[in-house]
Amino acid sequence: MAGQMECGGFVYDPAARKVGEYRGEAGPYAMLRPVGGGREWQADPERLRPATAAERLSAGVRAANGRAEAVYGLSRPPVPVPGCAECAELAARRTAARVRFDWSAETDANVLLRRHRAGDHVPDDPPVTSMSP
Repeated sequence: MAGQMECGGFVYDPAARKVGEYRGEAGPYAMLRPVGGGREWQADPERLRPATAAERLSAGVRAANGRAEAVYGLSRPPVPVPGCAECAELAARRTAARVRFDWSAETDANVLLRRHRAGDHVPDDPPVTSMSP
């Protein structure tokens, strides 16, 4: 497939089991970059194939989720402030939702706890999220 690839096109690398953006060739290898940026890797150009629409979408969503986790710290649930009754109630609501396997209610409790912390416990408490440039 080496002659058919265009720079910037998305291809699937079965050896790495992921979608990459085709960047060109270096010797006998195709150079691919992760969707959303990152360190390039070498691939066998003969094994590459065009990525399907579903594979491109999935790779894009993974990249966006990775950026959200890095910028907003959303990979970890918010921690209740010790001694705060409202924090304790929201944490209990979150725990009850987890027990019921109600992921929507768990997310709602996390959002409410983040809002409460940001509104009632700033600036004395450490920030709920880490804002990276």
